[in-house]
Amino acid sequence: MSELGFACTGVRSDPYAAGPTLVFRLRITAPAETRVHALALQCQLRIEPGRRPYGDGEGERLADLFGGRERWATTLNPIQFATVPLLVPGFTGATDIDLVVPCTYDQEVASARYFRALDGGEVPLLLLFSGTAFAGPGGFQVSPVPWDREARVRMPVRVWREAMDRHFPGSGWLRLPDEVMDELLAYRSRRALPSWEATVRELLAAAAVEETVR
Repeated sequence: MSELGFACTGVRSDPYAAGPTLVFRLRITAPAETRVHALALQCQLRIEPGRRPYGDGEGERLADLFGGRERWATTLNPIQFATVPLLVPGFTGATDIDLVVPCTYDQEVASARYFRALDGGEVPLLLLFSGTAFAGPGGFQVSPVPWDREARVRMPVRVWREAMDRHFPGSGWLRLPDEVMDELLAYRSRRALPSWEATVRELLAAAAVEETVR
């Protein structure tokens, strides 16, 4: 169904979700004379890092993703953010619907590292749509949603931070192999340290002393 159009009119964090969640408000349009019975969509979200400027501090924090600024002409490539399904109920002409996108704070995931590196401003996002349209005046006419359907939105960084701060205020997550976790747990137990924060701080302090000695 080539006449379908998509736009993103806003994005907010969901204060009632079980985990960090963003909600994108979509506006979907079709020819006024066509009854759309349903849309079964697959929505892919990508970050477009080349479409915004970066301060010095942001550039340093993004070095592990893109390298030094001298390389950004070739390394500032799109980052996959999420892929989520969406079932759109029937409509005629146009409809508005929420696209719910769960987020991760796992710093092994490139999108989370990118968001965390930003001081503020906006994140340029590209939303790509595919799937199946069920439309027609008499019964269902099944047709694919064209692969070139897309929408762009600039999401304020504060919206992502709001979603994270509701569940992980002032903190972040690291994913470690089981054997490393076992070693850390054993170290914490031997040293009778009260928390994981205290454990990591002691290890960092020991490493700093060792560097000074060198």
